[in-house]
Amino acid sequence: MFFDGWQGLTRLVAVGIPAYLALLLLLRISGKRTLSKFNAFDLIVTVAFGSTLSAALVTSDLSLLEVVGAFALLVILQFAITWSSVRWHGVHRIVKSEPQLLYHGGQFLRGAMHRERVTEAELLAAVRSQGVGSVDAVESIVLETEGTISVITDTARGTAALRTVADYPAGRQRSKPLGDH
Repeated sequence: MFFDGWQGLTRLVAVGIPAYLALLLLLRISGKRTLSKFNAFDLIVTVAFGSTLSAALVTSDLSLLEVVGAFALLVILQFAITWSSVRWHGVHRIVKSEPQLLYHGGQFLRGAMHRERVTEAELLAAVRSQGVGSVDAVESIVLETEGTISVITDTARGTAALRTVADYPAGRQRSKPLGDH
C-alpha cells in the first residue's frame, strides 16, 4: 500500500520529468495567451494541461509520446481558437463574453448584477481594493471578461475604454476583433 516497488517510481521520474519539460517548452513556444485568464476556454485548456500531466504521472498505460502529443494538440487547438476569434466576430462572440457594466453614474445596475451573480458587497470590496473610500468617487464598475472587477474613478480624461462594455450608455460603439476592420 505504501510502497509497491521501484518500477512505479522509476516510471514516474522517467516520464514525469520529460513530460513536464515538454509542457514548459510547448507553452513557451505557444506564447503568453495559452495560459492567460481571458475567458472560459482558456481556463479549460489550462485545466486540461494539468489533467494530462497528472495522467502521465499516475497512469502507466500512457507513453511519453502520447502525453506530448496531447499537450501539442491542446496548444494547437488553443492557437486555432484564438486565431479564429481575432479574425471572425462570430467565433469571438462564442469564445469570449463581453465586459458588463455593474455600476454607473451613482447607481448600482441591479439587473446586470443579478444576471452576473455579483453582490453589492463584492463591488464595494473591489472599490476598497482600489484604495477608494466611497462609491461617490466612482464613475463606473465593470465585470471584465475574465471575471475581475474594474473600478473607474477618473472620467475627466474620457471614457473611451468603456466603449466595449455591455450597457455603457454614452454613445457605445461595439468594437470588432482585429480581423473585421
